[in-house]
Amino acid sequence: MRITEISSPDLRQTQSQSQDPISDLLCKLEALTTEIERHSPESPLPESVSAALRHGLTQLTSLAPFQNSVKLQIWKLSYRLWNACVDLFNFVRSSSSKITEEHAKLRQVSVDLLFLVIDVSGVPSPYFKCASFFYKTGIIWHELHKYDLASNCFEKATDLTSNVEITNVSDRDERRLILDLNIARSKTAWEVSDRNLAINLLNRSKRALFGTAENYMALANQYTNFGKLLLSKNEVSAVNEALKLMSEALELCEKGLRNVKKPDETLALKELRLKTLRFMAASHLQRDEFENVLKCVRVLRDGEKGGDHPSSSVLAMKAWLGLGRYGEAEKELKGMVVNKGIPEGVWVSAMESYLQAIGTSGAETAMGVFLGFLGRSHVSAAAAIRVVQRVVGDCVNGEGARVRTKVVAEFVSNDKLVALFAGDLAANQRSAMHALLWNCAADYFRSKDYEVSAEMFEKSLLYVPHDIENRSLRAKGYRVLCLCHLGLSHLDRAQEYIDEAAKLEPNVASAFLKFKIYLQNNDHNGAITQIQTMPTCIDFTPEFLSLSAHEAIACRALPVAVNSLSHLLTFFPNGKPMPTTEVIAFRTLITILIQEPGNEPEILKYMKKAHTRFSELGPECFFGTGEVGKREQNWFALNLWNLGLKSGQEKKYELCGELFTMCAEYYGVKIDGQMEGNNSMVCKSMILAVSAMLAGEKESKNTLSDNEVKHAIELLERAGKILMSGSTKTHLDDDQNTTIEPHFYFIYTLSAYDLYTRLNNTESKQLVCIKNYTNSKHFNPNYLLQIALNASEGPRSNPKIATFCLKTCISSLLSSLSPDYQTISLIIRKLITIISVHKGNVDYDDDDGDDDDDGVYGMYKKALRIMVGLKAGEYPVEEGKWLAMTAWNRAALPVRLGQAVEAKKWMEMGLELAGRVAGMDTYKACMEDFVSGVEKKVQSQGHL
Repeated sequence: MRITEISSPDLRQTQSQSQDPISDLLCKLEALTTEIERHSPESPLPESVSAALRHGLTQLTSLAPFQNSVKLQIWKLSYRLWNACVDLFNFVRSSSSKITEEHAKLRQVSVDLLFLVIDVSGVPSPYFKCASFFYKTGIIWHELHKYDLASNCFEKATDLTSNVEITNVSDRDERRLILDLNIARSKTAWEVSDRNLAINLLNRSKRALFGTAENYMALANQYTNFGKLLLSKNEVSAVNEALKLMSEALELCEKGLRNVKKPDETLALKELRLKTLRFMAASHLQRDEFENVLKCVRVLRDGEKGGDHPSSSVLAMKAWLGLGRYGEAEKELKGMVVNKGIPEGVWVSAMESYLQAIGTSGAETAMGVFLGFLGRSHVSAAAAIRVVQRVVGDCVNGEGARVRTKVVAEFVSNDKLVALFAGDLAANQRSAMHALLWNCAADYFRSKDYEVSAEMFEKSLLYVPHDIENRSLRAKGYRVLCLCHLGLSHLDRAQEYIDEAAKLEPNVASAFLKFKIYLQNNDHNGAITQIQTMPTCIDFTPEFLSLSAHEAIACRALPVAVNSLSHLLTFFPNGKPMPTTEVIAFRTLITILIQEPGNEPEILKYMKKAHTRFSELGPECFFGTGEVGKREQNWFALNLWNLGLKSGQEKKYELCGELFTMCAEYYGVKIDGQMEGNNSMVCKSMILAVSAMLAGEKESKNTLSDNEVKHAIELLERAGKILMSGSTKTHLDDDQNTTIEPHFYFIYTLSAYDLYTRLNNTESKQLVCIKNYTNSKHFNPNYLLQIALNASEGPRSNPKIATFCLKTCISSLLSSLSPDYQTISLIIRKLITIISVHKGNVDYDDDDGDDDDDGVYGMYKKALRIMVGLKAGEYPVEEGKWLAMTAWNRAALPVRLGQAVEAKKWMEMGLELAGRVAGMDTYKACMEDFVSGVEKKVQSQGHL
């Protein structure tokens, strides 16, 4: 019934005739309705309108019941509001916009107005019309996911239609409304997870089918849709329930085909039946009921005309795969080639399932099928990518990975496939295929399978156009192929590829790879030339020099590594970002040089450069801070120390002196605000440096220049300050001694004495130096004896210093618990010799104050006092004999000169000494006889 068919008095006339509240409310509602009718659909509905309408409806409800004429007015007003909503709805749908909640609220007001006067007279089927409004409003609430409001509308509509017996409903639309209401209520119940109610409502709907094909299809479709939703959950219990729902849908289709006789209606039911069967087959497949899947497929193929449905072959293939009958599965896959109705996505998915089930053995078949599709009809490049990706899978791992990759390599090199990716339209897919093959090749490269990697990299280049834009990408491909063939030791092939890359894109990467080829060929000169070429490249970074050094070290090409690192060191002063720290570069370079003998001069050169750098930057900036910096500093110093010792052992004294001098500089570095460095090692290094200079002078017989002497003295004076201050603690926790060993004091004193003899008026310095040594706790008489011997011999001998040293030695030796009389006897002989030769030039006073004119007699008396009380043989016999004989012989000259007193003194000394020496009895008897004769002669002459 149209709204114009309702006969009712005009609202304006009613308003003029009566001023009751109902009329006022109706006028307000009409005004709001008119506002909605005039509202532009392009702008959103104002919320105030729906709120005002709802408020008016509430007031109107409180004034019920109404006269029939008022009911007709309300009925007409409701229809006007509804039609305005329909117009707005149509505009929204046409503009692809979304229905708003305000629209649903207006519809709800309209249907509530209608429901308020549902018992109006003069309107045909008012209950069904109101139920229809509730149904349509509920549908909108459902779309807005307001399921409680939707359910409320559906339930009211159901209540309105339930007053009429279904069998008495004759109107087609009213019959369909009953069915649609049940289905709509079922869908809403499903959305709120009330699955049992939803299915129950569907079952109730079977009473409202009325034998029409549309009703059968609507209900069967809903069963099927619920079944599809359950299948999507991929749960065992859900799949079982889905099968039940599919069975219900299938039964409805069968029943409909029995009841419906029109051919056009049965055709649609048959299509739905087949569709349901396909979903049932999918359900069985999900439950691994492969035999049931094949049964469904047979029924489908019997019922389908014009060939198999695309899904039938896929379902059959998957069922055969599940049963392990791969031959039948392969037939189904190959059969898809001749079925032109199969969409691309379907057969690509089928091939993916086939490959997943069969694995490596099915790769070749899948590739053949794809080429079959490629020759039969248009195939997209994206499909090829999907298939290749599935075949490649995990490129490196997995059983038969190399076999699959070989199949892919053959497949992607097919001319038809390459042509598929040609042109601008396939640019994105071409890039994707290149990336897929590249990544596969990269995986093999990382696993060091260079053969397969090279093949896949070559195939990836098939998908790189030969244009200017892709020159860089092609060059990159050639470079990585060069790497692969380097790994395979195919040096000629590697050279070819890198030459091609250099033509396309001359850069430092190409230069570096050429460098690697030279290394592999053991062409060190060529490699060094490439190192010198790299900095000229526009994209050069110092990191390539660092990489070159690592490569050279790995190939044991040490000269190349040294050259690379020496170039790298030249970039540090520029302040640019570097791949490593400067101290590490120096350390690595020196470590390499240490491995080859004879590199000490080169090592010293780089040690000096490192010293210059940390002097410029500061120790902490160069070495680092904290324990790291200390370890780095100690590494350099310790290696200098070891190299200095090695050079000294090899008698390379000049080099040794320079190494120890530099060693002192490194040990003297202060890190982290320390007040002093490793003073003990600084002192030792300087002492050994000077010692090496003096040893070199003696070895080469080339006298040190004045500057060299001055430098040596400066070193010794610095060392002397440390020795005298006692500041010999070290800041390093290593195995070096933290105090200076005694022999270093001796070396220092000996070197200082030697150097001071070269200067004028330095005798006092020599004596002070020696006295400092004799007064130190490290004094050793044996060391002092060596100084005495050195002072008594040579071109710069000093008898006074020698005498002092020898006397000090005797005093020290005699004060020990077990004196070394062998050494004492030798010192006495040496002293007698020096005093005899340098008479008057030495301080020869003995310790007991018994002076003699020449001091020699005093030494003999000292020897005699030493011998008194010793056991026989304790004093060296030969030295005792020498003393006795020389003392006796010293009387010869006075005897000849007639100096009887002097002669008697010496003869008595000789006689007394002879009495202390074993084996001189005969000599002693002769000496006594001679003395007696001399005494008689003297008496006879009257001199005694």
